[in-house]
Amino acid sequence: KTTKITFVHTTSVQFVLCRQMCERLDLIARFVRFLEGYYIVLITKRRKMADIGGHSIYKIEDTNIIYIPNDSVRITHPDEARYVRIFQNVDLSSNFYFSYSYDLSHSLQYNLTVLQTSREPSDTEELNTSRCQESFDIFEEEGLPTQVVHGVRNEPYSKYVWNVRLLEKVKDIVHPDWLLYIIHGFCGQSKLLIYGRPAHVTLIARRSSRFAGTRFLKRGANCEGDVANEVETEQIIHDSSITSFTSGRFSSCVQVRGSVPLHWSQDISTMMPKPPIRLDQADPYSHVAALHFDQMLQRFGSPVIILNLVKKREKRRHEKILSDELYPTITNLNQFLPPEHGIEYIAWDMARYTKSKLCNVLDRLSMIAENVVKRTGFFVNRPDFYCHTLRPDERWGDLGGIVTPNGRLQTGVLRTNCVDCLDRTNTAQFMVGKCALAYQLYALGLIDRPKLQFDTDCVRLFEELYEDHGDTLSLQYGGSQLVHRVKTYRKIAPWTQHSKDIMQTLSRYYSNAFSDADRQDSINLFLQVFQPSESKPHLWELPTDFYLHHSDTMILPQHRHSYTHWWSADVLMFLPLPSDEGQNEENSKRVSVRRVNRFDESIDIYSEFFSPYELTSFDDMFSIAMTNSAREFMPKTVGLDPSPFTVRKPDESAKSVLGNKSSKEETVLQRKTAASAPPPPSEEQISSSSEDDSEEDREDDTTASQRSTPVKLSDPTHEDPPKHLPPVRETYGLNLSAFPPDDDVLVYRRFAHLGQNQHKVERHQESKKSERIINLVPVSSFSSASVYEVSAPDVDARSRDVFQSHVETGRGWVRTLCQEDVLMYREYIRNRYM
Repeated sequence: KTTKITFVHTTSVQFVLCRQMCERLDLIARFVRFLEGYYIVLITKRRKMADIGGHSIYKIEDTNIIYIPNDSVRITHPDEARYVRIFQNVDLSSNFYFSYSYDLSHSLQYNLTVLQTSREPSDTEELNTSRCQESFDIFEEEGLPTQVVHGVRNEPYSKYVWNVRLLEKVKDIVHPDWLLYIIHGFCGQSKLLIYGRPAHVTLIARRSSRFAGTRFLKRGANCEGDVANEVETEQIIHDSSITSFTSGRFSSCVQVRGSVPLHWSQDISTMMPKPPIRLDQADPYSHVAALHFDQMLQRFGSPVIILNLVKKREKRRHEKILSDELYPTITNLNQFLPPEHGIEYIAWDMARYTKSKLCNVLDRLSMIAENVVKRTGFFVNRPDFYCHTLRPDERWGDLGGIVTPNGRLQTGVLRTNCVDCLDRTNTAQFMVGKCALAYQLYALGLIDRPKLQFDTDCVRLFEELYEDHGDTLSLQYGGSQLVHRVKTYRKIAPWTQHSKDIMQTLSRYYSNAFSDADRQDSINLFLQVFQPSESKPHLWELPTDFYLHHSDTMILPQHRHSYTHWWSADVLMFLPLPSDEGQNEENSKRVSVRRVNRFDESIDIYSEFFSPYELTSFDDMFSIAMTNSAREFMPKTVGLDPSPFTVRKPDESAKSVLGNKSSKEETVLQRKTAASAPPPPSEEQISSSSEDDSEEDREDDTTASQRSTPVKLSDPTHEDPPKHLPPVRETYGLNLSAFPPDDDVLVYRRFAHLGQNQHKVERHQESKKSERIINLVPVSSFSSASVYEVSAPDVDARSRDVFQSHVETGRGWVRTLCQEDVLMYREYIRNRYM
């Protein structure tokens, strides 16, 4: 849809994001024409995948393609059916997403900050009052004006919209509520429960629709600076105890992956697993890379940090060709940029470190991630908590980005690449996301220090989300799931994983060799890169699609970028902020304001989220079915700390414990084993070569791991000798001036003793009272009361009459009004309406 609206408050008006009116009907996803008439593609089935502040995100489950012209006037063409089959090879039910009220093509930072800028409402759109409440209410207040809010309508970012070309010819004819813009990539959401306080962790991946294709057929960049396999990944943390978009607390962090921005390719005609890399065109002035990084500066600001993971030492020169060409390119571009906004380049041979037994890959990635997050920062829509000032953390003070009165803004982005941008890239992005997740949870007040360890429920949930994200993107581009995962680089993967890796490698090779060409033709036709015509060859007759994706090879360019001032005009004016979020004339044209009635359906987020007019099953609700840290990851063993930030044993999770239950004896044995197990090793103890942690952090982590040791429950039949209470600082986070008095400790122990034995008391057999029960003196005001039962108080006759009248009225037995009530009602009507 063309209107993406979000709830934001300004000093003068209230802006809201309108959703589409026709969400219960089939929505138009695209219009397409081959050699005959037009087809209309309708979305007929959807499935909810995520929720961001009441705005639902759906996955397309089923579509229907309908031929528009009547069969009586249809002129058949022999190749029409073949084009339809090629078009339908792009499965719309596979990882295509849309939303009625949230702009998926833009980041959360754009949706919550740019739309807050003050703009004048448009005079061209009249206020719609037809949906105003028409029922008569005698208790309605008089003299109140019509409740009006101002809706903000903005255009989507066309780079990540996959049907933008298919809707161009009809977007000015068809009502915008019928049109639906979709993105391709990944969307997943999980619930993190922190002692009952819910937080939603959302991962959204937007795949670029420019220079899109399959693994070996799309490498490098085209003439316009668009790279292959370019995906923008955004992780959103939402304190979901408040659903509102205006009052809720949100945080997001964006990363990018993409092929090396050079003219390079691989020849697949040799049928080799790793075809040789070749540079197709010489680019001495870095023209293509300049166009690519100009786009990134416009969208993300500075600094742009490049993490290059390709190999630097090889027996046969293969990946090193890209590293030797990319570094001089970055150096050439940086000499014209201001030093404070230069492109930062980090080259690290991740594959070589993986083979070494003395090096820990994830420790090194953790150091890089810490430096990256401190440079770019992240987005938060709320100011810092006062506790961050009272108990400052040394990591928090060095955080980058821009601090505003309303929160923090991310400036710049990390761009990660290897050769395929699949396995190594996904692991590196996970480590950066894990570091950013700690800062985001700390900014939202959910943890006390911005650091997370492996083998906690929180990190396990986040790791599973990122593995689903990596598998999905790998299937779209490479034809198979990930071969090397996070556990592979941690060197804790089970032995069965090696056989799975071999099968994934063979699947990827088969897909690249035999099916990628057909998939590439389908993508070219779906994105309208190739448009069928009678005057030119058919799609399957083209020897290559190079000329379809490189437009300047067919025509002479009318305008060339300067080799020295290679960035756009307004980029330096707004840096380090992105120019796409600045206030200028071009950005103002993309956003318009309309007046909307408060009762208009298009802004009724309550009805969209809670669905009060639909018959729904509680078990089928999305909030119940989504992945839950307490249900899916927290061990079910008795006596464990329920915190999702507690370090568990590597094989200890809800899935492993519940999955291996075969008998009652095994369950008891697991509980005894967990209750007597030593504390699990911390991350620093596992990784002996860690370089980024101080001694103070190690002591704190050791203390945290000791707290996570399962506690064995006391047995009533065999009492353990009394033990001292744990240190007060360990329990409450602060030191008291003196230890609690002995009387208070005794009262507390008696209270705990009573709670342990109250389930053994039989209410009606007082003669069998246990000796452990403490006899307490009743303090109730009732005549007969105890800790187990109370007697109801006396109710006077007038109260009983009032209650009896209320019950009879509910059953339809209305009594005749007395004279006093009639006079009171007449006086109210006379004063109000006469």
